[in-house]
Amino acid sequence: MTKENIAIFTFFGATGDLAKRKLYPSLFKLYQKGYLKERFGVLGTSRADWSTDQFKDAVKESISGLENSAAEAEKFASHFEYVAHDVTDQAHYSALNDAIKGLDEKFEAQGNRVFYLSMAPNFFGEIALNIKSQGLISDNGYNRLVIEKPFGRDYESAKKLNDELTSTFNEDQIFRIDHYLGKEMIQNIEALRFGNTIIESLWNNRYIDNVQITLSESLGVEERASYYDTSGALRDMVQNHIMQIISQLAMEQPVAFTDADVRVEKVKALRSLRVYSAVEAASNFVRGQYSAGETGNDYRDEDGVPEGSNNETFVAGKLLFDNYRWSGVPFYIRTGKKLADKFTRIDVVFKKPLIDIFAFPQQSDAALSANVLTIYVEPKSGFALTVNAKSAGQGFETEPVNLDFFQDAESEKEVPEPYERLMHDAMEGNSTNFASWSEVAYAWKFVDVIRRLWNIEDPQFPNYRPGTMGPKASDELLERDGRSWVYKLEK
Repeated sequence: MTKENIAIFTFFGATGDLAKRKLYPSLFKLYQKGYLKERFGVLGTSRADWSTDQFKDAVKESISGLENSAAEAEKFASHFEYVAHDVTDQAHYSALNDAIKGLDEKFEAQGNRVFYLSMAPNFFGEIALNIKSQGLISDNGYNRLVIEKPFGRDYESAKKLNDELTSTFNEDQIFRIDHYLGKEMIQNIEALRFGNTIIESLWNNRYIDNVQITLSESLGVEERASYYDTSGALRDMVQNHIMQIISQLAMEQPVAFTDADVRVEKVKALRSLRVYSAVEAASNFVRGQYSAGETGNDYRDEDGVPEGSNNETFVAGKLLFDNYRWSGVPFYIRTGKKLADKFTRIDVVFKKPLIDIFAFPQQSDAALSANVLTIYVEPKSGFALTVNAKSAGQGFETEPVNLDFFQDAESEKEVPEPYERLMHDAMEGNSTNFASWSEVAYAWKFVDVIRRLWNIEDPQFPNYRPGTMGPKASDELLERDGRSWVYKLEK
């Protein structure tokens, strides 16, 4: 049985691309599945001088690609209202307050309010302060704040923003959204680890040689150049998505699968992450910037990118944890634009047997392969375990074989989109798959060292061609340790 959620949403940045591509379709799917029924309302607001009818038309257009009838779309849109608003003008908040109260009364929402900030992050703190000072906070229901990344540009700016937010909302009311935490196979990490003794018993430095995380994008910066050049791959991907994935891979088993207990263990893992000195950062992290390749432009020649920009479009690095479970096990990461393909995967490489008993009698150069557990996050969802088995035929040769599971097309249809899942969790008050302030803080402290080093170095860009897996230094990072990437392009 699905439980109906009752709430009034206020979307700041309601006319933006994210709202139209992700937020409204996700709300509509919750509506179709019965998680939202009659007792919800949506107030959209932005600088755009729109009418409510224009807003409803935009909402209906945003869900036009989903299975629905005109009557169903019309009924869904009837829950939406629009107020043009300047977030820096305190006087405008009274109009928002009146509209929210009107929607609350119309849809009997019991004072439950979700404020969703999908706009420029430099306004986050000001909006939160005005929500409180201008009386938009409900006294008889819940109040929750959902905010998009980026959460600051470094530790200091993130702390300043957090202080502004927590002057209005308590930590348990703040939901820092990271859509990677809404992906099905990222949420499967806990299930694989803590639901299977055969895996969790081996999940330590005695049996695991290294862990590899790859977030690969095939496109360039496209129309995001103005934002991306102020962010780069380190801030855009490593500080949030990758650090969240790593914390789930590295954390200890929580007392119970609750948001509070999971967060405790993730924070403990990040506390043990070694924060590098500048010298260590230079040795353990590499960056890259794509060239024109066969077609297209060098990154520096893309529209909106300043001439001579040293912004990185690729990052690879080695992370180390100073704790009992992971001491000596490197976590290798890489992410970048204009790489060979678009995919996200996690490869857990286990140690080989201390003695290969098959090597001597067969007098062969063939050695046992390492067992590898691969978690395929996207575009396909599933996992595979590479094991060694005897090759068919005479003699005794071994070969690696895959034991795998992938979701079929029917199962994929049942999987909620990340934003659909996370908006439902926010209404439920479940913060398991949202980043806490402590997690954000430790991630920034780690990343800041690398960023400060790169700010004073003059890189030799561009240094990798589109369609590859990044600069040669990325491969050398592992080769130096006698290892290699599990996923590599066939030569």
